[in-house]
Amino acid sequence: MKPQLIVVLGLSILGITGAVAPTALSAQDAWTTLFDGSNLEGWEALGDANWALGDGAVSADSGSGFLVSEESYGDFELTLEFWVDTPANSGIFIRCADPGQIRDTNCYEVNIFDTRPDQTYRTGGIVHIAAPTSVIDAGGQWNSYEIRAEGPRLRVSLNGTQIVDAQDGQFTEGPIALQYGAGTVRFRNVRVRSLD
Repeated sequence: MKPQLIVVLGLSILGITGAVAPTALSAQDAWTTLFDGSNLEGWEALGDANWALGDGAVSADSGSGFLVSEESYGDFELTLEFWVDTPANSGIFIRCADPGQIRDTNCYEVNIFDTRPDQTYRTGGIVHIAAPTSVIDAGGQWNSYEIRAEGPRLRVSLNGTQIVDAQDGQFTEGPIALQYGAGTVRFRNVRVRSLD
């Protein structure tokens, strides 16, 4: 074999290997958009909430129910924005054990409820698991959630402030659900990336 051909083959193999390795690494870091404001593809409605699209968001202001992701997630990071009025009752349910029956007893509920009668698990808390370490009122403005579930470790940041870092191993995988319970609720820019 000619020396030039050996060099060309060697460089080709290095090029292929170099192209594959970064792709494999970036797959774990890649974000998937679950909701971009244009449609509800990838979500199923559960209940009778009057979900409607508009201004890049999905909103509801009557009925009750959930938008449930068609995909399930184990270890992941989720980011989204939400807007609620002061009396709103909403939440982000993760690792739901039964996508047909979403409850705070078969999922982790990251609450959105500033005026919750028992303030222990108000906005930012994980109902039955962890109270938020800071009181941040969400009503009347756009807010951001960063929710990270890695094994039994659950972390929640609200508007850039980490307010929950807890351990619980009840639920390991399941869909994500966006709740409408009361008031006016809007969601936009819902993204997830796998940590598996």
